[in-house]
Amino acid sequence: MYLDSNKKKTIFKKYGQSETNTGYSESQIAVFTERINHLTTYLKDNKKDNNTKRSLVLLVGKRRRLLEYLKKKDIERYRTIIKSLKLRK
Repeated sequence: MYLDSNKKKTIFKKYGQSETNTGYSESQIAVFTERINHLTTYLKDNKKDNNTKRSLVLLVGKRRRLLEYLKKKDIERYRTIIKSLKLRK
């Protein structure tokens, strides 16, 4: 699988406070970004897979809502996660 438990642990350790803190906003945004990147590359080859397109749109919406929440709560954490994941240009 593209996102196994070891990869998730490294993401949680890098963006969250620890490997076990999965509820941290930055770690959730990082996991969503990893899944979005994977689905985007998959959809480049399989253009007619509408279920995956829908899943991608839902994931982008979830990530956007989390980013908006983080922006309202703490603008510095928002800026660091945007810069580290290279989401905005």
